[in-house]
Amino acid sequence: MDLLLKNAFVAKTLLNLWPPFWGAGIKIENLSREFTVCRVRLAFRWWNKNANRSQFGGAIFSMTDPIYPLMLMAILGNRYHVWDSEASIKFVTPGRSKVFAEFQLDQQFIQQIVAQAANGEKYTPTVSTKVFDEQGKLIAVVTRRLYIRLKREYRPAVQQLA
Repeated sequence: MDLLLKNAFVAKTLLNLWPPFWGAGIKIENLSREFTVCRVRLAFRWWNKNANRSQFGGAIFSMTDPIYPLMLMAILGNRYHVWDSEASIKFVTPGRSKVFAEFQLDQQFIQQIVAQAANGEKYTPTVSTKVFDEQGKLIAVVTRRLYIRLKREYRPAVQQLA
């Protein structure tokens, strides 16, 4: 896992070979060297169409699943637990072609995470990702609540009352 989260090229390659992504037609198109930008594509194939012949909602949801936590794990290092704790999706219009999602983390958000988690308590920010089709039409909005906390061995010692 450490190698995956230290080199963006390796991470992108391994994620593209990961069976849940590969099998669903999900591909990481771009992952910045700093892990701050990631673009993901979902193919439009017969096996990921729903009964209405549009993109299967579960595949759209899956294409967004591990991205923010993996990006943050790479940025923050192994001192933190980073997980999704809840997620929702709002479908706007049917996807009838390839769809794309772009994930971005700015320095202000990363600094906010570090500051909020510094005392050892959990921090649960919300992030959203828009999913677009090939023409740029909004298909869905996925909202995720993240769980971020220093691992036990890195948390500040709690002062004992005498």
